[in-house]
Amino acid sequence: MIIHEGYENLNLISPVVTLGIFDGVHLGHRSLLHSLVSRAKEAGTVSAVITFHPHPRLVLQKHTAGLSFLSTMDEKKALLDEAGIDHMIIIEFTHGFSKMKACDFVEEVLLKKIRTRHLIVGHDHHFGYQGKGNFETINNCALSMGFRVEQVEGLKNEDVPISSSAIRNALLNGKPDHANNMLGYTYSLKGQVVEGKKIGREIGFPTANIKPGDQYKLIPCDGVYAVEIQIYKSRFTGMLSIGKNPTINKSKAPRSIEVNIFNFDKDIYGKDIEVAFRYRIRDEKKFNSTEELIRQMEIDKAMTTDLLT
Repeated sequence: MIIHEGYENLNLISPVVTLGIFDGVHLGHRSLLHSLVSRAKEAGTVSAVITFHPHPRLVLQKHTAGLSFLSTMDEKKALLDEAGIDHMIIIEFTHGFSKMKACDFVEEVLLKKIRTRHLIVGHDHHFGYQGKGNFETINNCALSMGFRVEQVEGLKNEDVPISSSAIRNALLNGKPDHANNMLGYTYSLKGQVVEGKKIGREIGFPTANIKPGDQYKLIPCDGVYAVEIQIYKSRFTGMLSIGKNPTINKSKAPRSIEVNIFNFDKDIYGKDIEVAFRYRIRDEKKFNSTEELIRQMEIDKAMTTDLLT
């Protein structure tokens, strides 16, 4: 896949195009992308995905605290490449760009700059100033400009439309397996192993404390998870805790992400790590003693081993 920063001097010849944020590049997105790739092959041309950076909500919303997304730009690039896309066009999203009307975008960018011959959009797609560009608007613009617009239906999971919002909600409500069913892959978080209090080692469950690599990457809700870990290009299983460790921390503490990697005892401080969320085992809980916590962690480990083998 060829990645373009902006749309100047592209020299694409009549590409088949789609556009959107594609947060998570989930199964619904990939159904659309499959249509895109198929139409491009049928027409003997190339497929192109237009996306925007930074995320429009980060530009347009006054308050961005609490905003989180399913995929970083690097993850999105990898997923689109995996889907067989020929060209990815990243447009810088600014306040000025946000004021461009839908038909102006169609004419000035899609037609003149990218030379689109066929545009594919999702069932609920909106773009242009104040989101006023929908399928009907785009189609009316296209008819006067001589190119084709196609709308594809969305996918459903258990009769619920697959969407980035539904997946975010599943992760924030402790349902990673449900989120993974809609994503079509296992949701993961990448970061760096940083120094912790080393209390886990003292009680027989050493943990790697993870600092996420992207401040807007969604962190699932607090609790204990069965996870798969990738480090040193090898995969391991383990259990991960998200929360404030109320049994250990007697006073208020910041939220932390700690993973106990099974059958692993190497020093990995400062190393990059990736954890994939398979199942949520339980809520975070304050135990009456360290001994009670240890007994529960032994149960958690046995459950995790059963779930991941």
